[in-house]
Amino acid sequence: MYQIHCLNKISQVGLKHLTDNYALNDSFEAADAVLVRSAAMHDMEMPENLLAIARAGAGVNNIPLDKCADKGIVVFNTPGANANAVKELVIAGMLLASRDIIGGNEWVKANKAEETIGKLAEKEKSKFAGCELMGKKLGVIGLGAIGAKIANTAVSLGMEVYGYDPYISVEAAWSLSRDVQHIKNVEKIYTDCDYITIHVPALDSTKGMINKDSIAMMKDGVIVLNFSRDALVAEEDMAEALKAGKVKKYVTDFANPVSVNMENAIVLPHLGASTEEAEDNCAVMAVNQLMDYLENGNIKNSVNFPACDMGVCTKAGRIAIHHKNVPNMLAKFTGACSAENINISDMINKSKGDYSYTMMDIDSPATEAVVKVISEIPEVLKVRVVK
Repeated sequence: MYQIHCLNKISQVGLKHLTDNYALNDSFEAADAVLVRSAAMHDMEMPENLLAIARAGAGVNNIPLDKCADKGIVVFNTPGANANAVKELVIAGMLLASRDIIGGNEWVKANKAEETIGKLAEKEKSKFAGCELMGKKLGVIGLGAIGAKIANTAVSLGMEVYGYDPYISVEAAWSLSRDVQHIKNVEKIYTDCDYITIHVPALDSTKGMINKDSIAMMKDGVIVLNFSRDALVAEEDMAEALKAGKVKKYVTDFANPVSVNMENAIVLPHLGASTEEAEDNCAVMAVNQLMDYLENGNIKNSVNFPACDMGVCTKAGRIAIHHKNVPNMLAKFTGACSAENINISDMINKSKGDYSYTMMDIDSPATEAVVKVISEIPEVLKVRVVK
């Protein structure tokens, strides 16, 4: 029976997908697999028996990916499971920034004791007037699951939408409305768009991508939205641009000592994926990916090992091997099986960066000897007899 440990509260909708082959365990050290949302894992010592970590969400900056990879621990995430929740909040953020809804509501609350509140409101409402989204230009940087949904929704709202993503997947491209203009140079978004929303991971190449230089290219009075990672925006530069009026509004889902003190910023307490539906969807996806990996060895949506799928094993056995991405590894694996007179009926090998993953379906059960020989190959990180 596989032992599952939850580092955070995980939706019961997802946990109910666990079959009788699984048990929830309060001990991290005894876990075969871990489900996590926001718990910080960088300083945690990973048990030798830990096989996988599934993040019920897209971001994995709370998980030490390289340390896990070196131990043969697969880290999963759930891209797209919370996309609709984030999309709806981004659209809400655009509306909040365009129409001074927050200011108008605060005015009403401050004047609620006035007997002539109705007449007074008619006189004061022009202070909170704004503009409509229809006809405005929106630039979407990053056309993954979330960015594509935002782009399509903005088209339906009558906006002129530009999308930038040099690494757009085939799936994302197919999901985009034909009315979204896919551009090859992000500078066009900076110079042409009235609204700019960013939906890319926080990498060395993207951190601080919204800075004084990119802001200088933007239209006066631009509205910038960040529901991805606070590190994508050089916040001191953004604060200066807001104070100077270069940026009309900055809408961010990341409250920190800098953002909460910015003039003309709308700061939310990381609400993007915090809906019941999104948490349920992420939990279901995370649980299903864990189960497929533990039971079949298949990897889908891993951030530190390659995607690899051989379906359900119908042969006598299946061996899964995590190893370094170096030459001659397959020859060593097949040689080890041959020495034990084990026939390999099917094999798959995939790589991702410095790491590789190999599965072999065999016509007879795996012996202790073949597992020992493969395990002792220096470049091998972990060997698991799946069946």
